[in-house]
Amino acid sequence: MTQEELLPLLLRKEERAFTLLYDMYSKSLFSIITNLVSDREEAEDVLQEVFVKIWKNIDSYHQSKGRLYTWMLNIARNTAIDKLRSKGFNNSQKNLSADNFVHLLEDSNRLTQKIDSIGLKEFVNKLKPKCIQLIDLLFFKGYTQQEASEELAIPLGTVKTQNRMCINDLRNFLKI
Repeated sequence: MTQEELLPLLLRKEERAFTLLYDMYSKSLFSIITNLVSDREEAEDVLQEVFVKIWKNIDSYHQSKGRLYTWMLNIARNTAIDKLRSKGFNNSQKNLSADNFVHLLEDSNRLTQKIDSIGLKEFVNKLKPKCIQLIDLLFFKGYTQQEASEELAIPLGTVKTQNRMCINDLRNFLKI
C-alpha cells in the first residue's frame, strides 16, 4: 500500500489504517527514536506515544507541505526530544551506573551507524565536515540551535545559516 492509498483511510479513521500505518512505519520511526532515546523501554513508550499523536492529529497533516513520512518523522523526533528533556526522564538518568555508558565510549562510529540506520550515510558523507557535525548535534543528538551554538562556540545566527545551507546541500544530493 502506498502513502497516497493510506492517507484517505487514516483521515476517515478506519481501524485497519492504524494497523497498516504501524506495519509500514514502526521500524523506521523506532530507529529514529532509539537514536535519541537509548533505553529500549523508554523508546518503545515514545513510539507508542508517537503513533497515538499521529492518529489523533492526522487532520493537521497537509500533503502540500511534504510527505506523510516526513511529518511523522518530525513527530517522532520531537516526541523523543521532549522525553529527553522531561524532568522525570532526567531524574531517572541520574541514577544510572557508568556501565550503562561504556558502549558509548567503545563506539567511535556512532554517527555513521545512526546515519546508516535510516539510509542516509552515502549522502551525509558527501557533506562538509562542519555540516556533518552540525547535523549530528541538531538531528541525531537532539540539540536546539542555541545549544549547538554554545557547543560549537559560534553565533546562533551562524548555526541557523549553516543548518539551512547543510540541509539544502543534503536535499540537492537526494535529488540526484
